[in-house]
Amino acid sequence: MLCFRAWRGLRPLLTGGHPSAWKRAQSYSAAAKLDLSGIYPPIATPFTANEDVDYQKLEENLHQYVKIPFRGLVVQGSNGEYPYLTEEERVEVVRAVRRSLPADKLLMAGSGCESTRATVQLTEKMAAAGADAVLVVTPCYYKGKMDSRALIQHFTKVADSSPVPVVLYSVPANTGLELPLDAVMQLSQHPNILGLKDSGGDITRIGLMVHKTKMQDFQVLAGSAGFLMAAYSVGAVGGVCALANVLGREVCELERLCASGRWEEARVLQQRLIEPNAAVTRKLGVPALKQAMEWFGFHGGTCRSPLQPLTEAETQQLRRDFSSGGWL
Repeated sequence: MLCFRAWRGLRPLLTGGHPSAWKRAQSYSAAAKLDLSGIYPPIATPFTANEDVDYQKLEENLHQYVKIPFRGLVVQGSNGEYPYLTEEERVEVVRAVRRSLPADKLLMAGSGCESTRATVQLTEKMAAAGADAVLVVTPCYYKGKMDSRALIQHFTKVADSSPVPVVLYSVPANTGLELPLDAVMQLSQHPNILGLKDSGGDITRIGLMVHKTKMQDFQVLAGSAGFLMAAYSVGAVGGVCALANVLGREVCELERLCASGRWEEARVLQQRLIEPNAAVTRKLGVPALKQAMEWFGFHGGTCRSPLQPLTEAETQQLRRDFSSGGWL
């Protein structure tokens, strides 16, 4: 990471003496220092029977999560059902989490929107609400036009103005769009872009990204517990894992085994996590994650419409997927 002496030398070049530029330069310094290594659950958003955000149950979940050795939390990611929340709700959830989260736990807030302007504005609000960094998903509605040129411009403008470091977010299963490798390589050179959460699961791609961006100290996070060990083996520094909402200690243990080079023990644990992870992600999605949270003593509850609860057959499948590895 950029040392203080080098940063002090760069500061006049970045600021130009202007207060707004100095504010941006401070965020660049923070990006140079922030270590993302570790596990982050992308927390779910509990709702009441009327589909309002249930802040009491959210706080009760947080009281349990702070006892688990997470590096921090991702708030308003895909598992937080962020597309179904208003902008005001998204910001207020982040504010509520920050109030309950110890200062040594990182809060990464999802601030991605379809337009660059909206993303810039929401990023500033997330920073004001207490986010240590923002997770910015690829805009995708006009995916046919979201080539490297458009995406580089989008993320650069967001990072230029963001008061906090930016983490790129590529989740092709939801967006139908993968952030191109050439765009990642160029964006990794931005002083306020810290890393990337890659949910695609292509280990060759993850390894190549790590290799091609190593001079920038770019930090890659695996986007799923299903390929966490493989991602660590090619240079990822951590994971944002839906399954950590349910089996948080176990996912953190897998991270510890990988980081300490205990690969045989890691392999055994990784294999036991594959089926339940697939169940709460690509197979059955957020409704399954919330159901599993209920089984393991957390508040999952219902999803916000139009997401539907699991059918009885899906619930039985979910139970089998957790039972096969001995988790239920």
